[in-house]
Parts: sequence; structure tokens; C-alpha cells
Amino acid sequence: MIKDRSEVVAYINSLKDYEGYVQFSHRAIDLERDLFPRVNDIELENKRGFVYEAHFCNGESSIMIRQQNAHWVVSETKIDSAEFETFYGIAGLKVKMAQIWREEPDELCEGMRVKKLQKVVFAGFERGES
Repeated sequence: MIKDRSEVVAYINSLKDYEGYVQFSHRAIDLERDLFPRVNDIELENKRGFVYEAHFCNGESSIMIRQQNAHWVVSETKIDSAEFETFYGIAGLKVKMAQIWREEPDELCEGMRVKKLQKVVFAGFERGES
């Protein structure tokens, strides 16, 4: 779906039981203001710049928001059948990513069905020891 500047901020602020982060256009990510663990409701405080990119997840679906020209693209992906991997982000933060695979016939494998990666999306923050 496509949203304008005020719609995308209202949409992000309406998310409940999601965790994620927002990257603004005019500054680096602020660990205190731009990361949203699941325990808090999301409330953006942005008087300058605009949302350049944002990612949120509630354990069942992942939401990606990206600024494109004068609008923002919002994409939601179900992650219930995904494979997960953990990466290290800023300040040692562990970020979970979901890999979405789909079986498709492959002509290089004599038409046998093989898994092909469709996309990789944000799946939350990992807590504790791994």
C-alpha cells in the first residue's frame, strides 16, 4: 500500500504489540528514541526530516516501510513458515531476520522442485543468550 507523510506516521503510531525501529532522513538511529521493543507502544516524535525506512514485527507478520519519491511503500509479509537467522546490529544488538522460501520447479535440476529464496524481512530483536 502507498501512504503520504502524515499517513505513514499515523500508521506507525497505530501499531500495537510490534517491535522494530525507524530510520529518519536527517540523523543516525538513536537507540533511545528510534528502537521500539515490544513492551512499549510506538510513538514517533519527529519534527524534522521524514521516515526514510522502518521495520516492525509482531511474531506473525513483518512490516517494511520505505520512502520512495513523495510517498511511502508499506509491505506486510507473513513469517509463520519462515526460517530465521540472527545478525549483529548497532551497539551489539541482535536482530532476527526471516527468510521466506518457496518451492519451484527448476529447469537446471531436470524440473525437480527446489527451494528458492523469495525475500528476507525483519523478524524482531533477539533477547538473552543464544
